[in-house]
Amino acid sequence: MKPRNILFGALIAVLAGCSLSPVYQRPALPTAVTYPGVKAAATQTTLSIEQLGWREFFTDARLQKLIVQALENNRDLRIAIQRVEEARGLYGIQRADLLPGISAGAAANWSRVPFDLSPTGSSITSEQYQVTLNLSQWELDFWGRVRNLTAAGLESYLATEEARRAIVISLIAQVANTYLLELELDERIVIAQQTLTTREESYRIARRRYEVGYASKLDAVQAETLLNQARSDLAALMRGRDQNLNALTLLVGAPIIFETKTLSMIEPGFVQEISAGLPSDLLMNRPDILAAEHRLKAANANIGAARATFFPRIMLTGDLGTASASLSGLFGAGSGIWSFAPSITLPIFDGGRNWANLNVSEARHNLALADYERTIQGAFREVADALVGRQRLAEQVTAQQATLAAQTERTRLAGLRYQNGAAPYLEVLDAERDRFTAEQALVQIRRALLASHVDLYAALGGGATIQKAQ
Repeated sequence: MKPRNILFGALIAVLAGCSLSPVYQRPALPTAVTYPGVKAAATQTTLSIEQLGWREFFTDARLQKLIVQALENNRDLRIAIQRVEEARGLYGIQRADLLPGISAGAAANWSRVPFDLSPTGSSITSEQYQVTLNLSQWELDFWGRVRNLTAAGLESYLATEEARRAIVISLIAQVANTYLLELELDERIVIAQQTLTTREESYRIARRRYEVGYASKLDAVQAETLLNQARSDLAALMRGRDQNLNALTLLVGAPIIFETKTLSMIEPGFVQEISAGLPSDLLMNRPDILAAEHRLKAANANIGAARATFFPRIMLTGDLGTASASLSGLFGAGSGIWSFAPSITLPIFDGGRNWANLNVSEARHNLALADYERTIQGAFREVADALVGRQRLAEQVTAQQATLAAQTERTRLAGLRYQNGAAPYLEVLDAERDRFTAEQALVQIRRALLASHVDLYAALGGGATIQKAQ
C-alpha cells in the first residue's frame, strides 16, 4: 500500500470512527460441505454434539468418576488454566492504555542558599509544599493503534481460553480411551487365563499319553510349547495392563483404585449415539478451530496497529494541584497550579522500520490464515476418520465373530480327529493357537469400535456443557 493510500484511509477512518485494520471476513470453508459417505438426512437421526455434555455422552459411572478426578487433578489442565489467567492479565494491561492514567502526588522541598551565593547578600532558607493530580502520557488514539492492540490482546486471550477447552476435551477423550484399553486388557487376560487352564490340562493328558506309550514324545513337547506360549502371552497382557493403569493414573492426576472389569460389562450403551452434523458446524464447536480464528483476528488487528505507526502520535501530559511556600497555605486561595503539555510525534525517517513492521504483521496474518485453514482440514479428517471407523469397525466385529465361531469349530474337529488317530497333534496345536488369536482380536476390535465413538465425540468438539462439567 502506498503512503498516500494509507493517509487517505486514515482520514476516512478518523471521520468514520474506525480503525486501520482490514475488515475481517471469515475465510471460506476449505473442505467439502459434507463428510464422505454420510448422507445429509442421516446426520439428523440422532442427537447432535451441542445437545450432549460428557456426563450425558458417557453413561458408565466409574468412567464418570475418573473424568471428574482428571478435571480436578490433571497437571496439564492446571497449566492451561494458568495460561488463560496470564493471557487475561496481559489483555488487562493492554486495555488500560485506552484510558488516561491519573495519579496523585505530594511533595515537600526545603532548601538553603548561603550568603555568598545569595543575590541579597544574606543566606536564604525556603520551603515549598505541593499536592497535584498528574496525567501521565496518554495517547489520543486517532488512528486506532491502541484500540487495535487492545483488540489483538482480547483475541489472544480468547484463543488461550479455547485452547484450555481443547485440552479439557482431549483429556476426557484420553481418559475414556485409556479406560477402554484397561477393560480390553482385563478381558483378554481372562481369556488368556482360561486358555492357560485348558492348555495345562491338554499338556497333562499329552504327557500321560506319552508315558503310557499311547502317543509320541513329540505330542507332549508340542503341548508343552503351547502351554508355555500361553504363559508368555498372559504375562505380556498383564504387563500391558499394569502400564496402562499407570498411564491412567497420570491422566487422572491422583492414585486410583481400579477393580477388574471386562469390556463386556460396559459395552451395551457405553455411549450415546451422536450425529456428525455438517463440516460447517465444526467452526462453532471445535475449540482448536475457534482458537485459530481468534489468532487470525488478532493478526488482523495487528495490521491496523502497524498501519497506524505511519501517522502522528499525539500525547497528553498535565498536572493540576496546589502549591505554597508554607504548609498552612497549601490549600489557600490563589495557591492553584497547573500545567498542560501536549506533544505530537510525526515519523519522518526510521530506516524502513515501520514498513518492515507492517510487512511482518501481514506475514503473520497470512500464517494465521493458513493455520486456521489447516486446523479446519485436520478437524474434517478427524471426523471423517471417526465416522469411517464407527462404520467399518462394526462390520469388522461381525466378521471377526464369524471367524471366531469357525475357529472354535475347527478346534473341536481337530481334537476329534486327533483322538481318533486321523490327524497329528500339530493340527490341534495350530487350531488352538488360531482360536486364541481370534478371541484376542475380537476383543481388540470391540474396544476399537467403542473408541471410535469417543474419537467422534472429541473430533466434533465435545459437548456444549463441557465447561459446566468442571
